[in-house]
Amino acid sequence: MKKYFPHLIVALLLACAWMPVGSTAQVATSVNPSGYGDRQFDMDTIFSAKRIREDDKMYQISVWRRIDLREKYNLSLYGSGDSKRNGIINHIYKAVVDENALEVFGDDEFTTPLSIAEFQENFWLNAVGDSIFVKQLYYLDFKEDFVFDKHHSDMVFDIKYIHLVMPSQTNSNAGQKTIAYIRYKDFYNYFKDHPEARWINFQNLSQSLTYDKAFDTRLFRSVVRRFTNPDEALIADMVDAEHPNPDVQAYMDALAFEYKLLEFENTLWEW
Repeated sequence: MKKYFPHLIVALLLACAWMPVGSTAQVATSVNPSGYGDRQFDMDTIFSAKRIREDDKMYQISVWRRIDLREKYNLSLYGSGDSKRNGIINHIYKAVVDENALEVFGDDEFTTPLSIAEFQENFWLNAVGDSIFVKQLYYLDFKEDFVFDKHHSDMVFDIKYIHLVMPSQTNSNAGQKTIAYIRYKDFYNYFKDHPEARWINFQNLSQSLTYDKAFDTRLFRSVVRRFTNPDEALIADMVDAEHPNPDVQAYMDALAFEYKLLEFENTLWEW
């Protein structure tokens, strides 16, 4: 054994000599999903606040939802008082206009950036040019992907963007109006560092949460307006035109879809 030892030392030195300078070791993908070296994976770093590798998405469906801030469950986001100045809509407005911290767009493809002046006009003026109040903007829409992440063996709600909407009633009954689209990752990263903007716990103010935590824990009630379908149609548009009460039927269809997602998650491991 001793006579082979010098040869072993020489072999180890030669191996070290051929090792590239500055090379980095791979890390466990459970620690860093993107990894290094040959184990890099694509993931959405533009819209998503979550780190889900594209190759780990075994199931995915897109869902468009609406939060009606006037609902009792959502009053913590709507804000307090008559002005709702401490609510989520006004905090988004201040982040865009006062701090220029959130980039806003005019379309859901994010190809049309809006200037601050354009955003302000969309925000404050309705179809006939009348000024409105923050409390009259009580819809907050968003798109998310319902994803099964095989890496963590978990179902994930992966929000992609926020859609600020002026309700038709506020817009002089001329139909709802798009105010702006905001990438969810930008929204998430901004508000996690701004604790003054909070989901308000009216029963215990010490337990109020920043918006990033409120959305992470799904502390809101939303209604599904659309899900992935060949016609890209809203649920309301898929109701029979001859139905005696299409609005109620659309709401029931939205609930049925919610239960379908819940059932899918609950029965995922039964087999």
